[in-house]
Amino acid sequence: MDNKLISSEVLANSGIAFGTSGARGLVSDFRPDVCVAFTVAFITSIDKEFSFNTVALAIDNRPSSYAIAQACAEGLRQLNLNVVYYGVIPTPALAYKAMQDDMPSIMVTGSHIPFDRNGLKFYRPDGEITKSDEQTILSNSAEFNPVSDLVKLKVSKAAERAYIKRYADLFSHDALVGKKIGIYEHSSAGRNIYPVLFEQLGAEVVLIDRSDTFIPIDTEAVSETDAQKAVDWTAQYKLDALFSTDGDGDRPLLTDEKGVYLRGDLLCLLAAKILGIEAVVAPINCNSVIETSEIFKKVIRCQIGSPYVIAEFDNLKKSYGLIAGFEANGGFMLASDIEVNGVLLTALPTRDAILPILAVLSVIDKITISSLLESLPSRYTESDRVQGFSNARSMNVLSLGINDPSALLSKLGLPHLKAIKLDQTDGLRIILNNGEIVHLRQSGNAPELRCYVEAKRYSRAKELVNMVVTNLSKF
Repeated sequence: MDNKLISSEVLANSGIAFGTSGARGLVSDFRPDVCVAFTVAFITSIDKEFSFNTVALAIDNRPSSYAIAQACAEGLRQLNLNVVYYGVIPTPALAYKAMQDDMPSIMVTGSHIPFDRNGLKFYRPDGEITKSDEQTILSNSAEFNPVSDLVKLKVSKAAERAYIKRYADLFSHDALVGKKIGIYEHSSAGRNIYPVLFEQLGAEVVLIDRSDTFIPIDTEAVSETDAQKAVDWTAQYKLDALFSTDGDGDRPLLTDEKGVYLRGDLLCLLAAKILGIEAVVAPINCNSVIETSEIFKKVIRCQIGSPYVIAEFDNLKKSYGLIAGFEANGGFMLASDIEVNGVLLTALPTRDAILPILAVLSVIDKITISSLLESLPSRYTESDRVQGFSNARSMNVLSLGINDPSALLSKLGLPHLKAIKLDQTDGLRIILNNGEIVHLRQSGNAPELRCYVEAKRYSRAKELVNMVVTNLSKF
């Protein structure tokens, strides 16, 4: 009897969906057959376009990630492909090494989403998959055998070494001499890599708060507790800056010399300026200072999610040579080869935490990080989220805002303000008559309603986001 499974049928009943970057779902839904279905559907959807006999795998530090990688490896074995397993490394480290070797890759990570969830990110030999690739994977009717057992995976350190070398070679060995950099390790996939790299560049490194329990750090919604820890650690260890990332090391966190975390879009804006980038792509929720600073020759706005950013790169390449994209979470995507300090840095069109960090740290011997921020126009963004907020509840909120903006603003505690423009590029972005912005959007990765705000003063942005999130939780 034929007991073959069909990938499209397995995936349709899996409970797992593609979000802003990768397939995400409950750990309990990432059953071995589901992982194999994703793997064979991905590989068979690209095998006619590319020639390869090996696929790279890596994971983050979630307890569930290794077993998911084992199941993905079983799918590759069924396709008679070799597997190179790089263990726990940052997503951009996997993507970089695999692209250098002209092979596809799969990263097992849930990034910043809650502990009971996980995910898969897919990379073709030429980079991160697109939204159209996602649909091709879901509709692919590849056949595979049910999973009977999983084999142990042997770790290669080649991707880790290549990632360190990429950036160690870019800056001089004394680029960070005299700088004391704290690394908030928690459970970041790159926590064993970052100290090596920073020390090779001359920094004095202080390792802080390593955790054996997975901590889902969200760089767009840093908790008050984590924000205060950063201030306290910076003072305690007399740091020039504190650095960290989300779980899979593709979204950075960096403080100024006072221990205050930079917003991800402003960090990347400064980095792009330092790197001489001409044109950028940024999602709709990024700070409008990207345009008002007049740093770039061209700015394109898009939906939220790295695939949408990457999809716009081809349009910019027609007219510009130095191109990048970045998100409010700090993920920096280098779309073109650039020269830094006389060294060629090859494109890496996927979220990366290290390049924007090193670009900014490389200039702070001449100016403080807070002074770099003060050189930009005064415009402040804040963001937060309401967790455990179902899609249905989110749709009710957004529908109310679209059909009756005044009623929604009243429920959000803003009855005295009026909406002068509604932008539905991604969720609902409400431009108010006092120049402030409230942007609501259902997360693509978890049952959360995200809130982004923009105001002329930091204190007001903080007040506004707290007010909106508090009132949203009452819906």
